[in-house]
Amino acid sequence: MRHVLGVLGVAAAGVLLAVSAAMNWRFGYSLGISEVDKQIYGAASAAADCFKALVPFFFFASLKNRMWSQAVASAVLWVVVTGYSLTSALGHAALNRLDTTGNRAVAAASYKDLRAELKRAEDQMGWIPQHRPAMTVQSAIDGIKNQRQWSWSKNCTDVTAKSNRDFCQQFHALSAELASATQATELLHQIANVKAELAKNNGKSVMSEADPQAAVLTKLAGMLGMTMKVEDMQTTLAVFVALLLEIGSGFGMYVAFSQWRLYDHAAPSVPKMVASVQSVSTSSSVLIAPRQAAIANDNKSAPMQKMVAPETDVDRFYKERIEKSEGSSLTATTLYEDYCAWCEEQAKEPLALPTFGREFGELDVTKAKIAGRVRYIGIALRAGQQLEDDKRLPSPALRAA
Repeated sequence: MRHVLGVLGVAAAGVLLAVSAAMNWRFGYSLGISEVDKQIYGAASAAADCFKALVPFFFFASLKNRMWSQAVASAVLWVVVTGYSLTSALGHAALNRLDTTGNRAVAAASYKDLRAELKRAEDQMGWIPQHRPAMTVQSAIDGIKNQRQWSWSKNCTDVTAKSNRDFCQQFHALSAELASATQATELLHQIANVKAELAKNNGKSVMSEADPQAAVLTKLAGMLGMTMKVEDMQTTLAVFVALLLEIGSGFGMYVAFSQWRLYDHAAPSVPKMVASVQSVSTSSSVLIAPRQAAIANDNKSAPMQKMVAPETDVDRFYKERIEKSEGSSLTATTLYEDYCAWCEEQAKEPLALPTFGREFGELDVTKAKIAGRVRYIGIALRAGQQLEDDKRLPSPALRAA
């Protein structure tokens, strides 16, 4: 599980770092005049952003090794590259948010205008009097124009005679009906076009607010007693997104790699010599070399001391959790996992796998590589902790590790 969490953390941090580097590249690219200058600025910006993720490793390693000047230099460098990356992230986040909200505002305004135009056209259709189709009315008008009264009245301009007045009233009525029919036809075309435009947004939600997120958060802030405008909330959200990218890409890798304990590679400490007092019998029959005898004669009253190394954690683990077992074997992975569990029980920091393997190999344990896996032969875990596939010694011939 520890390795799975580490892999997921590295993957997530890598995505944040890639996004932040891309934003920095675009920002640097926009600073150049010629194409070559744009590429140079873009590459430098992306490299600075990637270096931002590496500086925490250098900084804490310098602190661990007490290299104060390198630690100060790392801190100054991190502040510079992070500040540069933060400005590009802020600009990119603000630009995208403004573009998005602007497009939404234009879409919402256009939708409202179309709805208003449709309602206005439908209302006008209700105001038009009853009429026949335009072609029918036009045919009736053409028939009137073929009558004698049309020429007698001089195209209905001379209506002094009663017969001409009646004839021209009929003509003007048909002309009014034709106008109504023509207007209705135009309104029908207009309504059809508006409905076609509205149909393009069919299935899409047209938001009444250009930035719904900022609007909702502004209302929540007002409920909590904070007076803010939507524009202020939009700025706050842009800053928050930029900080998310910069902090996530800057420290994400360092935090994710902590699962593998990158700095747990300290060399084995020099064992402290412990004096073990042994009394020497003067009646011993052991032959002593002349020089040793002279030294012993000069220090007859002082006991002989033997210097021995103290017991290490690997030695304790071997005594407490390992037992000799003919025909059994343990894989290096199983052995190291049990060692880590033992260290957790003892509240100790476990050694790295290479260091543990080197120290455990010094305990006179047979080590072999079988089927591509390193195994320790002739040992088993106590209390039935090993897995079944580790209890049985594989049948193929052993190949030295």
